[in-house]
Amino acid sequence: MDMNEGFSLYQRLAASIQAQINAGALRPGDRVPSVRHLSHVRQVSVSTVLQAYRKLEDDGVIEARPQSGYYVRHRQRRLPEPAITSPPQHAQSVDNGTLVAAALDINNRPNCVPLATASPGPALLPTARLQRLIAGVARRHPTLAVTYSFRSGHPELCRQIARRALDWGIELDPGEIIITNGCMEALNLALRCATRAGDTVALESPAYFGLLQTIESLGLKVLEIPTHPRDGLSVDALDFATRSMNVKACVVVSNVANPLGSVMPETAKRRLVGLAAERHITLIEDAVYGDLYDGPLSPSLAKAYDKAGNVILCSSFSKTLAPGLRIGWIVPGRHRQRIANLKFINNVMTSELPQLAIAEFLASGGYDHHLRRLRRAFREQMEKTTVAIAKYLPEGTRVSRPQGGFLLWVELPKQVDSIVLMREAARENISIAPGPVFSTTDRYLNFARISCGYPWSADIERALRRLGEMAWMQLERSN
Repeated sequence: MDMNEGFSLYQRLAASIQAQINAGALRPGDRVPSVRHLSHVRQVSVSTVLQAYRKLEDDGVIEARPQSGYYVRHRQRRLPEPAITSPPQHAQSVDNGTLVAAALDINNRPNCVPLATASPGPALLPTARLQRLIAGVARRHPTLAVTYSFRSGHPELCRQIARRALDWGIELDPGEIIITNGCMEALNLALRCATRAGDTVALESPAYFGLLQTIESLGLKVLEIPTHPRDGLSVDALDFATRSMNVKACVVVSNVANPLGSVMPETAKRRLVGLAAERHITLIEDAVYGDLYDGPLSPSLAKAYDKAGNVILCSSFSKTLAPGLRIGWIVPGRHRQRIANLKFINNVMTSELPQLAIAEFLASGGYDHHLRRLRRAFREQMEKTTVAIAKYLPEGTRVSRPQGGFLLWVELPKQVDSIVLMREAARENISIAPGPVFSTTDRYLNFARISCGYPWSADIERALRRLGEMAWMQLERSN
């Protein structure tokens, strides 16, 4: 049996089980046939059944229970999702640094329940494995930590990134890639390359507050573009806005946006790339959450449709592997020399010791296995958090339906002020990210981003219950 035939066979088997669930023959909580039984009945290999069950598990249809087998998952009633956003139709300056600093300060407290942290919990990351790899690299290459390297990145890591880019529909020459200190440095370099102080940058609304802070530091203005909670940035709205406004750059998270978790359809990505090239707008694509897309096949990046080198691609391993190592990367397209110069001016180089350790982890094949486990953990944590939000927060609350990652965008009743909620929660050592930090305005005053990056616990449930009580109290005070 060739690979294509094997692939179609497990897909058909998974579809057959899904059809039984849809028809009610298998109900939530029911045990699905054992691997060996199904292998015997369907006359297929055990590995084919395991592939089918892995697909159903990745799709959130079934779940494995230790020493018990596979069961149909219970589907929880979902809250409504927020509507497409409607930000101001003019460019604005950014001025929310004080509020961002306050939110980060709360999150840094000891024993804080980190509902504001856009980071995986350490227990979910291969810490021991990475420590061994770093120690091994340091022994075999003792000069890496004590000498400068004037390369754009360690060749082995660049090669591994180029290999992974094939999954995103991109063919990269490893020499195109520049390694950075996290994705934030990559975005900073891209913006410095594409703009000058006073220029206007278009971006999704809501948008990651760190990006807004970078834009503020560079003296740029922001044009927020309406964004759908599932389909991402509205290309129609960007098209309309850029007919009359001079926009120099557009920053987009096409796959698994922060904070919405949206994924742009392929047709929209293709159109976005074409529109940006036509209007002479540099497109900066942030792919930092792309590997956390919760589906069987990775969607393409907008960069895959770039024929002119107009798309600058930025990403890192901070959301999937090692936030503290600060290893990111940038594919500058036609801007490579300019960005290489800016990188040297910025900080000369990125340490090659952690680069090589991550390269060895990728080369071993362990990264894909780790990603499967991580996506599954995040899916379960988001489900539990969404259930708790429905249970404890006031009626009228809405919550996003992310297509990956570990962030929820929560819309509270209009009478609830998320900044007040943040400050009240801080008194009980609970952190949240209030909506206004994701915009240049207070349009999202009754919104908050809730992170599901840490494993579910009694402390997290208690924190969500207290947030609900505080929100209810605000409602009562407003009446």
